[in-house]
Amino acid sequence: MALTSETTLRVRYAETDQMGVAYHGNYFAWFEVGRVEFLRDLGLDYASLERQHGCYILVADAHCRYKSPVRYDDLLRIRTRLESLRGPLIRFAYEVLRVADGTLLAEGDTTHLVAGKDLKARSLPADFAAAMERAQ
Repeated sequence: MALTSETTLRVRYAETDQMGVAYHGNYFAWFEVGRVEFLRDLGLDYASLERQHGCYILVADAHCRYKSPVRYDDLLRIRTRLESLRGPLIRFAYEVLRVADGTLLAEGDTTHLVAGKDLKARSLPADFAAAMERAQ
């Protein structure tokens, strides 16, 4: 059974426009929060991936479908799951929901390329790959 990681965050005033609606680009930052927490839920630390292994997970493609406005002070639940892991390509899927009523506010996905410091594709370190494969 695939792991779904959940984390919550509150929309800050600085993340909204003059109408009090969250700026569309913030969703990608919230996806990143979900992705990092997903790795933590697997017992993995992104910082150690960089420091100890010299390995990076680069964003190659990102999509977001906006369903309903997000407003200042909304408490959000970010759901993240690993959609696929194929060689150096990793794809995550996300849902953004309002905690108060469960409304689906947005959904999206990101595709990542695993790379070394030279920005060339490489495999995930074995411990990361094994943990992520178990999460599928």
